[in-house]
Amino acid sequence: MDTWFGVDIGGTAVKTAIVANDGTILSRSTFDTLAEQGATDVAVRIKAALAQCVEEASVAVVDVRGVGVGIAGFLDDETGFIFKSPNLGWTDVAFKALLTEQLDRPVAIGNDANVAALGEAYAGAGQGSDNVLMATVGTGVGGGIVIGGRAVSGVNGMAGEIGHLLVDRVHPLLCGCGRYGCLETRASATAIIRAARERQAAGELPANREVRGAADVFLLAETKHAAAEAVLEDAADWLGYGLSLCATVLNPEVIVIGGGVSKAGEPYRKAVARAFASYALARTVDGTTVRLAQLGNDAGTVGAARLAQLNSQHA
Repeated sequence: MDTWFGVDIGGTAVKTAIVANDGTILSRSTFDTLAEQGATDVAVRIKAALAQCVEEASVAVVDVRGVGVGIAGFLDDETGFIFKSPNLGWTDVAFKALLTEQLDRPVAIGNDANVAALGEAYAGAGQGSDNVLMATVGTGVGGGIVIGGRAVSGVNGMAGEIGHLLVDRVHPLLCGCGRYGCLETRASATAIIRAARERQAAGELPANREVRGAADVFLLAETKHAAAEAVLEDAADWLGYGLSLCATVLNPEVIVIGGGVSKAGEPYRKAVARAFASYALARTVDGTTVRLAQLGNDAGTVGAARLAQLNSQHA
């Protein structure tokens, strides 16, 4: 049986899994990234994780046809060269070459958001659809594009950076990228926390309820607290607007919403879908379904495994 090894490298943890052809996870493992110890050290520990996962999945090493890797940062998909990964503190690392040497099998590497989108398109909320747009809404707003069943990275890996669409020119806020008015300044968890604290300072939210994260706003909204509901509605409206701009260009069949903010659940999804429908062209809306992500923390490893599978077909 052919299987694939998916690797999702985050700033805190590395998640790995043996994945079957249909996207089913046969075994998984997680270990601390410890990126400061260097890329070679991480590659060595990925090799150890492969051995562990193979044993737990009861498959032969020779049945693992290829390896896929999702990693945050700026990289060259073809060469697997990482120019800069702020989350890991790595600069100018030939990681594909390192991992190929360690694992002695084909390796494919992609941006983590694109890889997660590929996972959702293959075995999650976008399953059965060849054209999928994914928005990951957390501390910032990221995105991934799948067209014709393949992730799209663009000429230098910047495709899908939907959080940096310039959407607010009336009251623009400073974004982490250094510009003003980006979508993530209005739609991210960071934006939700900021807006909630502003309302709390104005006396619209309970003074005795500390707003430490977006989850605190979710809890207040669940109790039908009007100001908390308004904060989430506003963030959802901005996201729906940004997605309408993307859909005008991409015309996706499915839009998948993932990330920590998606844990607000169905009320949040409906609010995003309403906003999207109000801003997008009617025919675009007719062809697009807005869904919550289904794979959770497995999106990266499943997507990475799918990347390896596609890479083997292309080779």
